Amino acid sequence: MDVSGIMEVFQQALVVALKVSGPILILSMAVGLIISVFQAATQIHEQTLTFVPKLILIAVVFMVLGSWMTETLLEFFRFIFNRIADLS
Repeated sequence: MDVSGIMEVFQQALVVALKVSGPILILSMAVGLIISVFQAATQIHEQTLTFVPKLILIAVVFMVLGSWMTETLLEFFRFIFNRIADLS
């Protein structure tokens, strides 16, 4: 495998990582921002106030997008195994 093949594999790995983790991270940050504004406005500084909604949101995202995430990862693994098969 030459350098361009290795760079292609790394590029695909980064794209898949961003595609799979992106929705969870973006929604988690949005909920965290909303809750922190609420905490600043009400002077309530409870740690569980930020943890529980994020946990529930992440569980819902996994239930809604879990099959898409799994399919995306399976496509990447097939790509990797095909590249390994092409080496020999």
